[in-house]
Amino acid sequence: MATLYSTHCRSYSPLTPSPSSSSYSSNCSSSSSSSKLGRVAVSSSAPKRFLAAKLSVLSQNQNVARMQDGAVATAVTPIENDYPFKNLKGGLLSVPSTDECKDAVGFDINENESTVSITVVGASGDLAKKKIFPALFALYYEGCLPKHFTVFGYARSKMTDAELRTMVSKTLTCRIDKRENCGEKMEQFLERCFYHSGQYDSQENFAELDKKLKEHEGGKVSNRLFYLSIPPNVFIDAVRCASLSASAGNGWTRVIVEKPFGRDSESSAALTKGLKQYLDEDQIFRIDHYLGKELVENLSVLRFSNLIFEPLWSRQYIRNVQFIFSEDFGTEGRGGYFDNYGIIRDIMQNHLLQILALFAMETPVSLDAEDIRNEKVKVLRSMRPLELENMVIGQYKSHTKGGVTYPAYTDDKTVPKNSLTPTFAAAALFIDNARWDGVPFLMKAGKALHNKKAEIRVQFRHVPGNLYNRNIGTDLDRATNELVIRVQPDEAIYLKINNKVPGLGMRLDRSNLNLHYAARYSKEIPDAYERLLLDAIEGERRLFIRSDELDAAWSLFTPALKELEQKRIIPEYYPYGSRGPVGAHYLAARYKVRWGDVSVEQ
Repeated sequence: MATLYSTHCRSYSPLTPSPSSSSYSSNCSSSSSSSKLGRVAVSSSAPKRFLAAKLSVLSQNQNVARMQDGAVATAVTPIENDYPFKNLKGGLLSVPSTDECKDAVGFDINENESTVSITVVGASGDLAKKKIFPALFALYYEGCLPKHFTVFGYARSKMTDAELRTMVSKTLTCRIDKRENCGEKMEQFLERCFYHSGQYDSQENFAELDKKLKEHEGGKVSNRLFYLSIPPNVFIDAVRCASLSASAGNGWTRVIVEKPFGRDSESSAALTKGLKQYLDEDQIFRIDHYLGKELVENLSVLRFSNLIFEPLWSRQYIRNVQFIFSEDFGTEGRGGYFDNYGIIRDIMQNHLLQILALFAMETPVSLDAEDIRNEKVKVLRSMRPLELENMVIGQYKSHTKGGVTYPAYTDDKTVPKNSLTPTFAAAALFIDNARWDGVPFLMKAGKALHNKKAEIRVQFRHVPGNLYNRNIGTDLDRATNELVIRVQPDEAIYLKINNKVPGLGMRLDRSNLNLHYAARYSKEIPDAYERLLLDAIEGERRLFIRSDELDAAWSLFTPALKELEQKRIIPEYYPYGSRGPVGAHYLAARYKVRWGDVSVEQ
C-alpha cells in the first residue's frame, strides 16, 4: 500500500521564532527587558536588526506580511551588512533544508547563516544519559538537525569533553534499518558534544558557558535551547542564571522544562510565576513525553481523518473510556523521589489526563498549536474536580512467587517505613458538556503489577434490540464493540467486532480488526523524546503544555490530593505482581463498567 505522507523528519527553520511569539520583535530589546531569555521588546529608538516572527504569507504587491497568528505587520528589511542574511524573493530570509527533512514544513532554510546550541542542564543524570542524548543522536542520524549545531552538557559533576563523550557513547544506538554507517555517524555526533561544569545557581558559571557557546557559534545567528533535566527546586535558579548570562544575543532562546510541574495548584502556580520572571510563555516548553508517543499523536488522526469514528465519538455511542497505565516493576531505589509525589502526581495528573484531553476535545479550528491547546483547555475546564468517593488508592506489598520474594514498597531503603504514598490509583472522572455528559472516564495507574502496558480502551454501547442476543448469552459485555489503542509496548490499534464462526450452525465469535505497527511498518518507531526535541527546535508547541492548561489540570486533582494527605487515608495493599487492589473493580462496577485489561482475551 502506498504511503500517504512525506518523510517522518520535518525541515528545520533556524531563523524563525515560534508562530505566535510576541517576544520576538523586529527591534532590539530595551534595557528594561534585558533579563528575559532571548526576549526582544519594541523600542522606537532601537535599530532594526532581525526579523521578528515566522512569516507564512507575504504579499509581493504590498509591503505587508501576515503572521501565523493572523496578525499583520509591515515587512522588515534588515540593515545591510548587520548580519550575513541572504535576502530572497519578497524579502523573506530562508535557506534549503536537508534531503531527509526537506518536504514537510515548506520554508527554505539558509543553513550557513545560523546555528543551534543545545545545552542539557543536568547532563550527568539518568534522563540525559538514557533519553536526551540518544534522542539528539537519533535526530542527527536521520538528518533532522540543522547543519550547524552544538550540544553542550552542563552539570555540577567534574568532567572533561572526552569523559562526556565516553559516557554518552555507551547509550547511543542506530536505527535498525541503517546500520552500515553507524560508527561513523556516532563519531561525527560525539565531535559536536562538549561539557562545562558549573553550579545551577551561578551566573558566573553560566557566563563561562556563554563564552564557550559563542566560540562554537562563530559569529552566526545564534539560537539556543536549554533542556532542564534537573530537580524542580533549582528550575528557577537555572533559568535566572541562563537568562542573565547565557541567553542568545540575536536569535531565539527556548527552555524545555521536565515534570513535575509542582505538587499542587499552589506550587505549580508559584513555579510558573518564577519562570515568567525571566521567560515569556512561548519560550517555556513544558514537556510530557507521553504526548510524543506515536500512538498518542495518531489519536487525532484516527478520529478526525476517518469518517467511521468521528460520528461515534460521543455519549450517544460510547459507554465508557479507560486510560490504563501499568508497570511490572517497583520503585527500585527511586523511592525517595517517588514518595514525595506518588502515582497520582507522577502519572495520572499529567500523562493520562493529557491523553484524556486529546481524546475528548472538540474538533480544533486547525492543527495550529494554539487551536489544539485551546480545545484541550476547554475539556479540562468542563471536568468535575476529582472526589475521594470516585477514587481508589493502593500500595504494593511483598509477595513470593516461584520461589522469588519481591519486596514491598516500604522495603525500599529510600522510602519511610510508615509511608502511605499510593503506588496504585484508580479514578472515575466526568466531563460535563454536551458531547460527554454521563460518560465515565476511568483511569488506572500502578507500579509492581502483573504486566507493563499503556493503552486507551473505548467501550461502545450495547446494540439496542440485538437480534443475536440469544447467541451471545447473558454476558452482554462480551458482545460490546471495543476500540483499543495500545500506546506501549508493541504498538497497535484494534477494534473488537462480532462475527459468525464458519460452519452450518449460528455461533458468534469475537474477533479483532488489528493494525499491528511492527507488522505493518518496517521502520522503527521514533522515541517520544526525538519528536519533542525536534518540535522544540522548530518552535512547534502543539505537544507541549501551556500554563493555563497546567492550571486547569491541577485544579482537578489538588482538592482530592490534599484530602488524602490531611486524612492520612490508608491505601489498599496488593501483592507485588498482581492485578492491583480489588477496590478498583468495585469502583468500575459502580458505573457498570468492567476493566478491559482483565478479561481473558483483553
